[in-house]
Amino acid sequence: MNAKIKAELVAIGSVNVDESVLSKISVSAAGPGTGLKSIFFNSGGHRVRLEINKNSPLTLVKKNNDFVIFRDNKELVRGDIEPILAHCPEQAYITLSERCVYDCKFCSVPKLQGKVKPLEEIVSMVEQAQKTGKLKAIALTSGVEKSPEAEIDRVIEAVRALKKYKVPIGVSVHPTKDSSRRLKDAGVVEVKYNVETMDRAIFERVCTGRKGLSLDFILESLRDAVAVFGENRVSTNFIIGLGEIDECVRDGVEYLAQMGVIPILRPITLPPLRKGELTATRPNAERLLKLARMTRGILDMYGLRVDVAQTMCLPCTGCDITPYRDV
Repeated sequence: MNAKIKAELVAIGSVNVDESVLSKISVSAAGPGTGLKSIFFNSGGHRVRLEINKNSPLTLVKKNNDFVIFRDNKELVRGDIEPILAHCPEQAYITLSERCVYDCKFCSVPKLQGKVKPLEEIVSMVEQAQKTGKLKAIALTSGVEKSPEAEIDRVIEAVRALKKYKVPIGVSVHPTKDSSRRLKDAGVVEVKYNVETMDRAIFERVCTGRKGLSLDFILESLRDAVAVFGENRVSTNFIIGLGEIDECVRDGVEYLAQMGVIPILRPITLPPLRKGELTATRPNAERLLKLARMTRGILDMYGLRVDVAQTMCLPCTGCDITPYRDV
């Protein structure tokens, strides 16, 4: 698999999987893909996460020792399916609160209102991942069950309990005024606060339920996070496919990079539970490659390094075309 083939797979985002490989599935409990089963396919040093969908134009089957993805009955790529520790390979990526008081239109979590994991369950999940011998990092994310402040308290409690595993811990949450300093003091090495989009009109339309959390506040929190954690240790999801134009993406990426923040260009997942509430188009392979290469150029300009990230999405790369790792 090369960057072009990966971009084609990411643009489709799903695969119809032969029953013989279903024992290696993952179930997402975070963000737009909540509740969807998926696999992680690895080939030629590239990794891609694909949701399992019987209606996908892609089909995956096992041939001898290889897993092969076909499109239109033509072989597209051969590779392997990676074992998943918790949500993704090599990391215990755990959602603490599968509930959210906000109502971002691209996310299924507010509709599902799932469980809130007790600390004992979180520790048990990491313990099981550690026993595989493949655990390289812990990543914690969370919806907002009651308030961002209460979630920071919950995350810090978990971080303190998980430091004993002596692997890097990253956290992706809604920020608060003092969240960066508190997380750093607790032992977190990297943070991610998601802008979701840098188009303010789109933000107001799709993030109407954020109850006082504005794009300006998130940007301010990212700037503060860089001051606390340092460059290359702060990232943000920037969703692609909500109607933004490429000029907006470029300006947004450069604005973030100037602050020392690494943008993760995340192709929109259209959640079934949000049908009728969101107008969005998943970007095609050409646009994904174009924007990823543009992002790499801007990161080079500001001296940022994606390849030093230890936790969360940047080292995983499954959902995105990642600068330095893919292009």
